[in-house]
Amino acid sequence: MFTHKLGAVGGAATLAGLLLFALPAGAEGPNLGQPISQADLAPWDLTIMPDGTGLPPGRGTPARGKPLFADNCALCHGDEGRGGIAEAVVVNNPPPLSGPGSVKSIGNFWPAATTIFDFIRRAMPFTQPRSLTDDQVYALTAYLLYMNKVIGEADTMDAKSLPQVKMPNRDNFFPEFPKLTPQRP
Repeated sequence: MFTHKLGAVGGAATLAGLLLFALPAGAEGPNLGQPISQADLAPWDLTIMPDGTGLPPGRGTPARGKPLFADNCALCHGDEGRGGIAEAVVVNNPPPLSGPGSVKSIGNFWPAATTIFDFIRRAMPFTQPRSLTDDQVYALTAYLLYMNKVIGEADTMDAKSLPQVKMPNRDNFFPEFPKLTPQRP
């Protein structure tokens, strides 16, 4: 009767849920694997916040980033970053997005410069993610910001300066949960 009303799958799921609640509060898991130490976890704790929290030491300039881009990025993103087999990282339309047909890219869409650093550090180059040093990631970030006319050619990006970069479209993003203002009756 139980499986007749809920079906075999629904009945099994309900039974599994009941068994879960029947376990003692302090029960251990299935003893798979082993606990990870803080030292082993540290290389994977890569979170960079928009305010710069989590940025590592290091520095880079657009001049240092240009040859790195040619060696590590141009194969997919094109010689000038305007697209290849992967998305363009530099676009012709001026920031912010200029209407229909605009292509979202670093200079006209991304809300925080620290996000560029974070993405490159985690996922690039596509064939060897996490293979770049922090100085190389700062240099590539600086080069991309320069190519998108966000910073100057002589600017240096590091943990202090990168969070200070004001991205052109930053003010067009809204917080997911804005602070609610009490309403008067």
